Amino acid sequence: MKRRVWLVLLWLLSGPVLAQEGDMLDYTPPPPENWRYFSDQVMGGVSQGGARAVGPADARYLHLTGEVSTENRGGFIQVRADLEQPFPEEARGVVVETRGNGERYFLHLRTRGTVLPWQYYQAPIPSGPDWQEVRVPFSAFERSGVLLRAVPRPETVTSLAAVAYGRDHEADLSFRWIGIY
Repeated sequence: MKRRVWLVLLWLLSGPVLAQEGDMLDYTPPPPENWRYFSDQVMGGVSQGGARAVGPADARYLHLTGEVSTENRGGFIQVRADLEQPFPEEARGVVVETRGNGERYFLHLRTRGTVLPWQYYQAPIPSGPDWQEVRVPFSAFERSGVLLRAVPRPETVTSLAAVAYGRDHEADLSFRWIGIY
């Protein structure tokens, strides 16, 4: 019994699983040039940074860098894309590739139900020195408040963001959204 509890606890603490079942669905994410940078300065914070599309035309990705500061009730920088088309109902999660400085980063989803600026769904993503593909199930996204559904419904997702969030640190994340599964 103790061993089972430990295994469940380790699974819960591990964040998104790196290999989830499911075939890729036909869905084309927005190109890196369509993503927008935001920081906590929109609400009085002092975090600074930027994001830019880099790499060859057939393998472009986003590079998010900056200083995240929790000073003045802030604490985030992000790069976000609004969806041109909704996810199909059968979607189980998103597939991204990441590389970074080892800090903990997050994916944020917004849905038709996240009407207030501070509402979102959040899931952690890794950021080691080598590119790694990560499949993040919708069930791994935690809601930012009790007024939101426990798990986002795929067909209601309106945007996806890569975010450096929640603590003072230097952000350096390379990020590519591959698709959904």
